Amino acid sequence: MSDARQLLGMKGASGTSNIWKLRLQLMKPVTWIPLIWGVICGAAASGNYQWKLDHVLAAFACMLMSGPLLAGFTQTINDYYDRDIDAINEPYRPIPSGAIPLGQVKLQIWLLLIAGLAVSYGLDIWANHSTPVVFLLALGGSFVSYIYSAPPLKLKQNGWLGNYALGASYIALPWWAGQALFGQLTWSTALLTLAYSLAGLGIAVVNDFKSVEGDRELGLQSLPVVFGIKTASWISAGMIDIFQLAMVAVLIAIGQHFAAVLLVLLIVPQITFQDIWLLRDPVEFDVKYQASAQPFLVLGMLVTALAVGHSPLTQLM
Repeated sequence: MSDARQLLGMKGASGTSNIWKLRLQLMKPVTWIPLIWGVICGAAASGNYQWKLDHVLAAFACMLMSGPLLAGFTQTINDYYDRDIDAINEPYRPIPSGAIPLGQVKLQIWLLLIAGLAVSYGLDIWANHSTPVVFLLALGGSFVSYIYSAPPLKLKQNGWLGNYALGASYIALPWWAGQALFGQLTWSTALLTLAYSLAGLGIAVVNDFKSVEGDRELGLQSLPVVFGIKTASWISAGMIDIFQLAMVAVLIAIGQHFAAVLLVLLIVPQITFQDIWLLRDPVEFDVKYQASAQPFLVLGMLVTALAVGHSPLTQLM
């Protein structure tokens, strides 16, 4: 089990000396899933995705860009700048354990970034974009990733701003890329996904519980450090639930009543698992909570995206 955790980049991983396993651990494959799913949601929201070979291949390339390449870049650069914190919280990680030289880490950062941007530009060529929308989204997302982790800005030092940047990167950016690739990214859906990203802020707080000791010692103002673990767990649950319920209101407003009912039914088990795991002991049960509750959250995203794709929102600039 610890070997699997090592490959996925999860907490509690075992050590290894295999350079490719170390590179994969830096990229944290477990974090790719929401971005890949975000691309699927964006394609669904475009209302133009078709099950034909070129669309399938373009969607796969967009998932590759969003997940393994640019999320891998994000996680690697985050580990590079968090090596002092990880030495306290997760000393078995590749960098603080000394298993991989910093020069190799820097090389990986650049290769992932360049490859991700190259794929994004290729997708713009495929989509015949006069303005390279996907490339600009990839470039902007990469910049946010850099300032999230790197000084002097280091957005993650601020619990609210850092977690929102993380939430938007995991929900809004891949959604925008998928929608722009197969259709037209409108201001209405862009704002909708930014609001949805506030639920992502709540998810990002869950990731802070495992790092609270190192964050406190090094002066990072994560929400569990600022408000305490118990209050932060309620903030996390509240953000997740309130902004999903806001999406229910939006779906009702645009006449997608069946989708609104489905979304409510997907929120209910999330609240149940919050009571069982998140609010009880978020430090001990953070992984169990995310494994049990997040499938319902991502399914809710897809329900919302499909409803948006069949609504006037895709036409509102």
